[in-house]
Amino acid sequence: MRSKLLTQEEARLEVQKWQKEGRRVVFTNGCFDILHAGHVRYLGAARGLGDVLVIGLNSDASVRRLKGPNRPVSCQEDRAEVLSALGVVDAVTLFDEDTPESLIGALLPDVLVKGADWSVESIAGAAAVIAHGGSVQTVPLLEGRSTSGIIETIVKLYCSGSAGGKV
Repeated sequence: MRSKLLTQEEARLEVQKWQKEGRRVVFTNGCFDILHAGHVRYLGAARGLGDVLVIGLNSDASVRRLKGPNRPVSCQEDRAEVLSALGVVDAVTLFDEDTPESLIGALLPDVLVKGADWSVESIAGAAAVIAHGGSVQTVPLLEGRSTSGIIETIVKLYCSGSAGGKV
């Protein structure tokens, strides 16, 4: 099986190839630190908007800048491997910036997707995708599911002794 983790240049070439084949390329991005049901449903909904799904994955340095010094919990290689194992994911590429704006500008997907908690105007790369004839879509999130919430629960269990001192 070919690796789904691509350099940005490899991803750009794949996107161009898929588009030449008439396939609708969907792009989304995120940290995907601890994969949970909310992520799985979100990625499935994103893939449903096209033929192939490309994920821009925040690098470890990018996650630390956005989420703080204790994140990510899982390193970028592990996060990429877990995402690559999902059948709905066709390619994963890392980016080191705080937003994927330049990556999106290089890939120019047909559809840019974020969660419904984002307004289209605030989505990085939206202007480039729209100017190139693509669309920007938001999809609903699964209520009560977040990586930060999972981490908070683990810390509470550990600190309260409910985990038997084991985490």
